Amino acid sequence: MPVVVHDDVPFDQFNAGATYQTVVGDAQGSTPFRLGIQTSSPGYRTPLHSHPYVEALTIVEGEGEAWMEGVEVFPVKPGMTLVFPAHVRHWFRALGTRPLKTYGIHASPHRIVIEHEE
Repeated sequence: MPVVVHDDVPFDQFNAGATYQTVVGDAQGSTPFRLGIQTSSPGYRTPLHSHPYVEALTIVEGEGEAWMEGVEVFPVKPGMTLVFPAHVRHWFRALGTRPLKTYGIHASPHRIVIEHEE
């Protein structure tokens, strides 16, 4: 079984205020899913977006809030996993003084993000 050492995985800079590490998966789509770690600075908010597949997002560190179609804004904290159905628009943001760290599992060999206007 392959082992991924997170310290060996490079960081990709997202929009100002967040970094992303692709822990499982690659540009070739050689795995049936993708797993990434996102670290968001306090105040950072993802764009309003969706995916053409299910995404599960686990809150590991920090605090924030999230929104998805059909659900009002709600607080998020460690010990929670959010499940975003395919094609459902959503966002999340880091609040407080510490970064928000999340593990995201994309049910796809390729990470596909569709940004929407607010």
